[in-house]
Amino acid sequence: MTTKAFFSVKKAVVLLSVGLLTLAACNSNNTKSSDSTNSTEDTSKIVKIGVLHSLTGTMAISEVSLKDAVQMAVDEINASGGVLGKQIEPVIVDPASDWDLFAEKSKELLVDDKVAAVFGCWTSVSRKSVLPVFEQNNGLLFYPVQYEGEESSKNIVYSGAVPNQQLIPAADYLMSAEGGGYKRFYLLGTDYIFPRTANKILKEYLLSKGIPEENIIEEYTPFHYQDYQAIVSKIKRFAVIGKSCVLSTINGDSNIPFYTEFANQGLTAATCPIMAFSVAEDELRMMDTEFLVDHLAAWNYYQSINIPENKTFVANFKAYCKKHNLPGSEDRVTDDPICWAYTDVYLWAKAAEKAKSFDVAKVVEALRGLSFDSPAGPVKMDNDNHLEKVAMIGEIKPDGQFHVIWKSDSLIVPQPFFKLED
Repeated sequence: MTTKAFFSVKKAVVLLSVGLLTLAACNSNNTKSSDSTNSTEDTSKIVKIGVLHSLTGTMAISEVSLKDAVQMAVDEINASGGVLGKQIEPVIVDPASDWDLFAEKSKELLVDDKVAAVFGCWTSVSRKSVLPVFEQNNGLLFYPVQYEGEESSKNIVYSGAVPNQQLIPAADYLMSAEGGGYKRFYLLGTDYIFPRTANKILKEYLLSKGIPEENIIEEYTPFHYQDYQAIVSKIKRFAVIGKSCVLSTINGDSNIPFYTEFANQGLTAATCPIMAFSVAEDELRMMDTEFLVDHLAAWNYYQSINIPENKTFVANFKAYCKKHNLPGSEDRVTDDPICWAYTDVYLWAKAAEKAKSFDVAKVVEALRGLSFDSPAGPVKMDNDNHLEKVAMIGEIKPDGQFHVIWKSDSLIVPQPFFKLED
């Protein structure tokens, strides 16, 4: 073989080897691409949501059940096919009744877990803590608890009551002949945003209705406060004159020692009724209802509502708690915040289906004017992320349930920025 022929054969072998290596590499890349595509397809079958409720700390008495309600709604929707063909995967975190931790955990949910929406918070201070996080990261929070108003954000859906859907109807009822014609009001709350703002609104409203300023007293206690002996003594002296009542914005586990001391000092609903804005069926199951009979609360939902949607909801929630062996499953109840925590998931899912997208702006746009048959009855979203709903006054009964003694004639359009009528 000539030298020239040798090098031609060698060149051909080299080119063939390079070609085989290139083909192998292409096949390898195609395999990786196919694997990657399959992985993407698997991931695309899931849409994540965040659940941001205190499972420990002073607010756990109220918030644990909201987490359970969100999970139940998720399971129901998933069983019906999910949202936009995707199964909902909840990412549950515990901010532990720590307001700074609420902000930290919400950022993790939005940035690290990339959730499509978050369902959570109870206190206004927790909501205020996370608000800038949601606005900066274009997140969407569904907030299921009544609040003081004076706020509106495109990144928060406020499904709980605003003042004209809870505080004002309660004050009007107590001042009416039907409600007892009360003329003296002791405003007692936990020392944070909601009680202070709520009582500012209530005081201004009561004054506008002719209640003398000396007939209105305000007092506040810290979170987890336990010793109400001195405060109840003051309420007892205040009530001696008659036509006196308490408007309570006490939150969390402080309600237990407050109501206990109230009864210990001989005060009853007949001598000085308590109208509560943060005590519902879920708190009552932790308390001795013997001493609470006939005291009042103002909400937009009660477990005792006798409509088909609610009967189904109550039965399903009790069965869900029992099936999953949740703490206290034998005596679990529903209440107002539980109702809206559950409803929020359906509102989000319905809006996403309507928008054909999980994009925050598109979901918010789709929420406008959206109606839903909630456990409380029909509700409707307004154009500013608030719910139109009825208001109700309930009276505590010995079994820890409420008997509805007053209800608004129709849905009340929310006024988050409450102003006195001219």
